Amino acid sequence: MVFSSFQLKTVTVFEEANRKLEANDSLNVEKAHQEIWRRFIDEHAILIDFADFNGHFDRPTAAEFRENKPNALGWWTPTENGSMFNGLYLDGICQRWMHRRNEADRQKAKRLAQGLLFLASVGDTPGFIGRGVATDGKTPPAMGSNDQTSPWFYGLWRYLDSGMPDPPERRQIIAKMTEVANALLANNWRLPTMSYAPARFRNSFATFNWEGAPRLLFILKAMHQLTGDANWDKRYQKAAREVGGEAQRSRLQICAEGMKFDVPKQFRWTGVSSTVDVRALWEMEKDPVLRKAYEDGLNASARSAASGISLWHQFDLNDQKTFLHDWRTLNQWWKPQHSEQDALDVSQTELNELVKLSPRRNQELGFVREPLWMAWIVTMAPDRKLVDPHRAEIRGALAHFRADKLYYSQFFPAEAVWFRLQHP
Repeated sequence: MVFSSFQLKTVTVFEEANRKLEANDSLNVEKAHQEIWRRFIDEHAILIDFADFNGHFDRPTAAEFRENKPNALGWWTPTENGSMFNGLYLDGICQRWMHRRNEADRQKAKRLAQGLLFLASVGDTPGFIGRGVATDGKTPPAMGSNDQTSPWFYGLWRYLDSGMPDPPERRQIIAKMTEVANALLANNWRLPTMSYAPARFRNSFATFNWEGAPRLLFILKAMHQLTGDANWDKRYQKAAREVGGEAQRSRLQICAEGMKFDVPKQFRWTGVSSTVDVRALWEMEKDPVLRKAYEDGLNASARSAASGISLWHQFDLNDQKTFLHDWRTLNQWWKPQHSEQDALDVSQTELNELVKLSPRRNQELGFVREPLWMAWIVTMAPDRKLVDPHRAEIRGALAHFRADKLYYSQFFPAEAVWFRLQHP
């Protein structure tokens, strides 16, 4: 094919503009990386939820957690999502190391992984995974959840799969994962809580929906891959085809249908915790039928998530709305909690007030977190034809945010998005 001089000039201009945009994205992603490690990784190697611009935050005391303040779930505090965030952030850090082979990145990945092991050591019931710890360095919020424990498994699996850990650390991690998995199995996949919690368990993996099916299948598949124990594979094969729920679907069907919630959500960022599991299942699976189901689910999730990427346009870089750092303000709506539902009710009452007291929070979570997490889901699609139409929008989001001006750490998927966008 012969191009005219005008066509060649047009192509050159386009390529140059694309290179400049890519360089800007890369620089902003690097700044995001630096900001995470400057302000949001605490002394226990745990990724916290929020801090001021100097990295300061008010950590709950052991007494507060034991009294289930501000609620038994530890929601709305800076230590709300440690196991979830560490596990998910390892995706980006492992991608970073795999493509750059920088020793500093390997050490960061190791710190995050050891932070996850630390969170598995603070419970007083077998199988408990903490969200974070109080000022005493050992007391966690009373209740974890499946969306904390699932990323705990995922992050450690991703770290092992990268080949970074040395043999002793690899054995240490697999032993702990096996211990936790066996404890959950003994509880019929219900998530145990602390002895001072208002309920013995906080939700379950054994459900027939998007927030259960992929997570259970991933844990079973990963444990078989890591241990070679055929019993894990038998459980995996049975669970994949088991049918349940109101719609009477198998877990494999649920995975194949992709990100759908039982109750429609305005923001769907939590869908990532299941999407990464489907991605891992797709990477591990050799059976063509099962692998095709996971591929279909990833592609379907990407189609669904794509509509959320453009929300970044609504984030005003000059926004000066109030951000509430003092989460203890919410204690005025605290009540004693005697069940899981009580904890959820107290949390909801506090959230109703928090959205009024901290309007800046709403801006960051709706227009920073949501578009980046939806972009992450899109970049995990095996079908690159689904990714390519959204590249410009994703790059626009990556280039837009200023990490040093954000209170919440939930921009951390920028790294995973960037590396997956460049390296399918």
